[in-house]
Amino acid sequence: QVQLVESGGGLVQAGGSLRLSCAASGRTFSNYAMGWFRQAPGKEREFIVGISARSGSTYYADSVKGRFTISRDNAKNTVFLQMNSLKPEDTAVYYCAAEDSIAWYRGEYDYWGQGTQVTVSS
Repeated sequence: QVQLVESGGGLVQAGGSLRLSCAASGRTFSNYAMGWFRQAPGKEREFIVGISARSGSTYYADSVKGRFTISRDNAKNTVFLQMNSLKPEDTAVYYCAAEDSIAWYRGEYDYWGQGTQVTVSS
């Protein structure tokens, strides 16, 4: 089992920035690809970014490309999501997830955090 705990959410004005963190425990962090998803009220969960376990390969959804950056620190068992140029449509609950297969790139993850709310005001 992998336990994931997100932090860093909050309220920010449009155009501002936030940095989310996700701390992992329970298994060898460097064996897992990590991803971030989000779900806005009334909408389906969206896979927005992912990063492979070791090679550093990344995936970005078009909706966040050029504004969001995923990174990981394997020594600290933590993955980060730097969010810049935030828009009101970025308002959602953001979830961290972990996956130990190549399915990570398809947005298929087995382990999930509980989420952190991000609200962007106009």
